[in-house]
Amino acid sequence: MTMMNSITNPLLCDWDTPFSTPPFNLIQNSHFKNGIIEAIRTAESEIGIITSNSEAPAFENTIEALERSGEVLNRITALLFNLNSAETSSELQAVAQEVSPILTRFSNDITLNKKLFERIEKIFEKKNELNLTTEQQILLEKSHRNFILGGAALKDDQKKRFREISEELSTLALVFDENLLKETNSFELHLTANAEIEGLPASLVEAAAEEAKSRNKDGWVFTLHFPSYMPFMQNSSRRDLRERMYKGYSSRCFRGNEHDNRNLVLRMVNLRLELANMLGFRNYAEMALTDRMAATPSKVIELLERLHKESKSAAYRDLENIRSMARRWGHTGEIERWDWAYYSEKLKKEQYDFDDELLKPYFRLENVEKAIFELAETLYGLTFKQNLSIPLYHPEVKTFEVYDRNGAFLAILYLDYHPRPGKSGGAWMASYRDQKNINGTDVRPHISIVTNFTRATESRPSMLSFNELTTFLHEFGHSLHGMLSKCRYESLAGTNVTRDFVELPSQFMENYAFEKAWLDKWAVHFQTGQNIPSGIIKKIKEASVFNEGYACYRQLGFGFLDMEWHSVTFPVETDISNFETDVLRKTELFPEVHGSNQSCSFGHIFGGGYAAGYYGYKWAEVLDADAFSYFTEKGIFNSEVADSFRKNILEKGGSERPMELYIRFRGKEPSIEPLLKRSGLI
Repeated sequence: MTMMNSITNPLLCDWDTPFSTPPFNLIQNSHFKNGIIEAIRTAESEIGIITSNSEAPAFENTIEALERSGEVLNRITALLFNLNSAETSSELQAVAQEVSPILTRFSNDITLNKKLFERIEKIFEKKNELNLTTEQQILLEKSHRNFILGGAALKDDQKKRFREISEELSTLALVFDENLLKETNSFELHLTANAEIEGLPASLVEAAAEEAKSRNKDGWVFTLHFPSYMPFMQNSSRRDLRERMYKGYSSRCFRGNEHDNRNLVLRMVNLRLELANMLGFRNYAEMALTDRMAATPSKVIELLERLHKESKSAAYRDLENIRSMARRWGHTGEIERWDWAYYSEKLKKEQYDFDDELLKPYFRLENVEKAIFELAETLYGLTFKQNLSIPLYHPEVKTFEVYDRNGAFLAILYLDYHPRPGKSGGAWMASYRDQKNINGTDVRPHISIVTNFTRATESRPSMLSFNELTTFLHEFGHSLHGMLSKCRYESLAGTNVTRDFVELPSQFMENYAFEKAWLDKWAVHFQTGQNIPSGIIKKIKEASVFNEGYACYRQLGFGFLDMEWHSVTFPVETDISNFETDVLRKTELFPEVHGSNQSCSFGHIFGGGYAAGYYGYKWAEVLDADAFSYFTEKGIFNSEVADSFRKNILEKGGSERPMELYIRFRGKEPSIEPLLKRSGLI
């Protein structure tokens, strides 16, 4: 693998680190551009070998050779874009913007390579005669589809425009995310009077005091990062301050400043439409869904409409319950969005006699981490050994070696828990190296979980809210998909599956947060050491359907909005607010908040990979509820069922068709009824 410039650029040489993990201590921002350019040259020569091969096109000398090409480039880009999300800087963001069109150009060079496509086309035409394995058939189909969607079949005069669009889109997505991060970081609510923090829990007040101190200010500073924002909205007695926080959050990138995303949204939507039209599709959604379980926009809308119908009465019931609660607390007038979390928390506490602040002491981060590891051991036989010698991109990151029950090495796992100015909001699983098998050698993956959990303070350890507990389980489910992968080809391994299947392992794991049999094993009070009371666990289970009608309604709104943006058949020229308002009207329960906009901060579809795919969360909920109902029937720690889930879902990645994998695990196609029942909708 050693290449030109490897002496001065660590990205271009073999990594003499534990398990060949990235040498973060040696990598500088200046290494990325030159490293990528050099790696592209190598990849181009590898492609040249394929296209100049005088032998007849065959799976091994074309499809498999293409799959193995660009190894160093893939390694570098995984590093760059993972760091740009987890530990970025203005310098790194500039590098990402500079190289993104270069990478897109190279990707276009591959899919628009006439000789290469001719070889793939010849193999594809004979696919039924080649005696390929299922995984090889999937790889061939995926490769052919990628070339078709990459413009390979376009006329020469169209290919130039195709390049222009795809390069611009790659840059716009980065700018969208950078604007969102800057807007999130730029807001602060600085309070100095005791009356302004009325109702707030001591843990939040202490964290806000430390945040203020870090900014050389007196009093308390609250931010739009979720560990600060959500507890404030749930607990602050000051309605005027809740309104300021909500409007700060909901107006991100919609304030007419240099970070405004509204023109980016319109530009991206219209470019995606133009791209889809060029490739013969009526709209972008139709194009994007060609490789999804749902397959067509009509099937997506059918699911969303079914759930909309089932959840409508429950959503309005939830709203009326909150209105009634607010009136009893002396509230008059309309319930606004900044009232919802506050009165919801009070109603939840009244109905179930607990709230997040009561639960947090039982969810100390270190205990949660250990409990999740032990759950993975119970279900799949995994063990985790911390490694202190692996280079880190930030001192807070922890690394673990992961082993199977027979002692075989499986993966490296990075854990990065807390918010920082250079870290994007939310939580995600990422991969620095996917699993693959090369000539019988099983190359194991390097997986990362990045979150924004509440930090420890001087007097309190880091304690998770219940929502943060489910978030940890969710991302750990994704990591299991990556760590347990047992595929031959990297592009089909781990989480490289269809968008509406990828959330099954993650959402499946969330179910354990509601199970007494699991919580009883580890949830103890961080001060007293007492187990979480059975009564609280019972209430957690009962409260799992609290406001579920509203929650479903709200997420459906996001799904409808995503599909509407990507189902347009003519360029959108209307005002972005009018477009959004029209779409969300069917799921809107509150008065309009002027100056707020969801699309401008909808990173999933404009900064991430969920365009025409946000529905996948609800699609996967159908799968995960059905799957967990099977575990509930057989026992939530049942080794046979867990082994089947591992072998048929977690190990297989995208090497087989997802519905076939699911049926093999479950014995039947998924039913929507377990989801409706779990959500309290029936």
